[in-house]
Amino acid sequence: MERLRSLHNLIISYFCLSSSSMLFWCTCFLVLLFTTTTNALVKLPENTVVPAVIVFGDSIVDAGNNDDMITEARCDYPPYGIDFDGGVATGRFSNGKVPGDIVAEEFGIKPSIPAYRDPNLKPEDLLTGVTFASGGAGYVPLTTKIAGGISLPQQLKYFEEYIAKLKGMVGEERTKFIIKNSLFVVISGSNDIANDFFALPPVQLHYTIASFTALMADNARSFAQTLYGYGARRILVFGAPPIGCVPSQRTVAGGPTRDCVARFNDGAKLFNTKLSANIDVLSRTLQAPTIIYIDIYNPLLDLILYPQQYGFKVANKGCCGTGLIEVTALCNNYTAAVCPRRSDYVFWDSFHPTEKAYRIIVAKLFDKYLDRFF
Repeated sequence: MERLRSLHNLIISYFCLSSSSMLFWCTCFLVLLFTTTTNALVKLPENTVVPAVIVFGDSIVDAGNNDDMITEARCDYPPYGIDFDGGVATGRFSNGKVPGDIVAEEFGIKPSIPAYRDPNLKPEDLLTGVTFASGGAGYVPLTTKIAGGISLPQQLKYFEEYIAKLKGMVGEERTKFIIKNSLFVVISGSNDIANDFFALPPVQLHYTIASFTALMADNARSFAQTLYGYGARRILVFGAPPIGCVPSQRTVAGGPTRDCVARFNDGAKLFNTKLSANIDVLSRTLQAPTIIYIDIYNPLLDLILYPQQYGFKVANKGCCGTGLIEVTALCNNYTAAVCPRRSDYVFWDSFHPTEKAYRIIVAKLFDKYLDRFF
């Protein structure tokens, strides 16, 4: 399939370069090609199309936007990507694909979602979706400043740039169609709770966990409303996972037995309650039933509490290194060995799940929410 795609791209490039009058038909053919070369597993309702998956957020859905930045929140080196196409470390915070890739694959759009800031990004990639997500990003501005990633407001600026590029390729009407019918995925919040509120005592002098999570939820609602203003209509806003149960937080704050940290999980649940309410109000106000809150907390917690039911053996450590603390720079080929069987682990490093875990979670979410997307 990839060889066929490459041949098609070569032919298309020849015609596009040969005649400017061919631009319109060339672009139309690209749209057709890149929406039919991956076998769809999701069956869409009749007369329904999803031309692209467009992603915002943090390291859960970053695919390399931080790769040229001076930040600890980057992973464009082995063993990251060991199970990705060709074993390439693209900047995805996992051993293989991340949720945006899997969603696009399931819809039959394309095998993976590239980073918008990837220097090798091709114009035709824009037609079927990109990710603007950045490791370290959060809903609270200070969160991203700490990590040195790309803030959510800056991700929106890149999205404006993206829209302008689309218009230049396919015109305004087709651009509106793509934006309106695409699936927008927003995943953020973990860094705000783990790396901002609970990690920085001065923050706790200005906020309670109730007021901090209210700020997060309000900013998340505003972000979704801004996407709606750009013409997006299928917007999935994910809640926070059980942060207190990820390996690094167990190690740092879980005591000698590395238990799940209740106060971290309580903070995530409080945020999720407020976020769900905010998104429900926004959906009703805008009369947009496909702006949806997505619960990620319980599907991941189920994998952590009952790993054997899903074919896992280890849920309290990451596959990289000791599994206790290694993430980003500490998970590397020089100081951290990789576990023998990645498929045995829920977590790849001490903060991010494996591709296998992501696939199970996405399948669970499709079972629960798919009918509401359309």
